[in-house]
Amino acid sequence: MNPWPFVVAAYAVTIVAVTGLILWSYASMRRAEAAADKLRSR
Repeated sequence: MNPWPFVVAAYAVTIVAVTGLILWSYASMRRAEAAADKLRSR
């Protein structure tokens, strides 16, 4: 049995998950910065 399809699929899932986590973290950071700027401008 050839293990390469599993290896490729595991890498693909990891890349998608890490990319999603990076985008989610970036969006969360932008929201937090906007909230901090809003509090600072008061």
